[in-house]
Amino acid sequence: MKSAAGQVAILYLIVLVGFICDKVKLFTEATAKATVNLLLYIITPCIIIDSFLKMEYSPARAKKFFLALGLMFLMHIIAIVMNLPFFRKKGGPCNPIYKYASIYGNVGFMALPLAKAVLGAKGVFYCSSGIIAFNVLTFTHGIRVMAGDQYKFDWKKLVVNPGVIGVAVGLPLFLLNVQVPTIIAQPISLIAGLNTAVAMLIFGTYLANTDLKTMFRTKEIYLVALLKLIALPVCCILLFRTMGINGSLLVACAISASVPSGNNTFMFSSKYGLDAGMASKTVALVSVISIFTMPVIIAFAQSMA
Repeated sequence: MKSAAGQVAILYLIVLVGFICDKVKLFTEATAKATVNLLLYIITPCIIIDSFLKMEYSPARAKKFFLALGLMFLMHIIAIVMNLPFFRKKGGPCNPIYKYASIYGNVGFMALPLAKAVLGAKGVFYCSSGIIAFNVLTFTHGIRVMAGDQYKFDWKKLVVNPGVIGVAVGLPLFLLNVQVPTIIAQPISLIAGLNTAVAMLIFGTYLANTDLKTMFRTKEIYLVALLKLIALPVCCILLFRTMGINGSLLVACAISASVPSGNNTFMFSSKYGLDAGMASKTVALVSVISIFTMPVIIAFAQSMA
C-alpha cells in the first residue's frame, strides 16, 4: 500500500514542478502543447522498444509474454465494453474525455514502477505488455473516441502509429534474441526515460491553467473514477482468475487495470480541440482517488493469486 501511495506522490511532485514553471512563465501551456507531438511520436515508440530490449529471451518467457499481452488486450476490451452505456456522444462536449479516461490508464509510468516495487523484475516484464496493448488501442480506438467527427478511418493510420511501430521494431528483436549494440540501445533507453518527466511537466502546465475549485464539483469525474479504479480491475481479477490465471501474472494484470486515467487524456484533448482543462481536472482527481483505491485492489489481487 505504501508503494502505490508513494509512487503517486512522486509523480505529483513532478506535476508541481510543471505547475510552478507555468506560473513563472518558464515552461507554459503553449510550450507544452508544442511538446505533445514529441511525447506521442518519438518518446512513446522508444518506451516500447526499450522494454523489449531489456527482456532476456527464453521460449517459456516468450510464451508468458504473449499470454500477458493477450490479457492486457482483453483488459482494454473489457473497459471499452463496460463503458458503452456511459458518456454517449450526444450527452455533452466533455463526454469523449470522460469515456477515454474511463478506458485508458497510466500503464507506462504508473504500472511499471508499481510492478517493480510489488513484484520485482517479473512484474515489469508482464506489465510491459500492457504498454503495447495500450498504444495499439489508444492510437486506433482511443483516437476515434477523442476525434469524433474529425476521425476518418485510414488503414495507414491503423498500421502506422507509435504503438504499432514500437511493436514492429521491438518484438522481432526480442523473439530473435538480437543483441542491439549499446550505441543504439542507450539512446533509445535515454529517450524512453524522458516519458514520465515530460508527461508530468506537461500535465502540470495544464493544471496551472485549470480552475481546480470546480474539479471536486464535477460528478462525471467520480463516475470515471468508479469505472476505471474499481469496476475494471475487480472485473478483470475475477475473470482472469476463473480463466486459471494466478500468481504474479494476475497481480501484474491487476496493477495495470487499476492505474488512474492516462495523461494521453489531456494530450489528445489538446490535439483534437476538446476541453484540455476538464481533461486535466479529470486525470488529476482520478489520480488523487487512486492513492486510496490502488493499494486495496493490489491487496485483493494478491489474496486471489
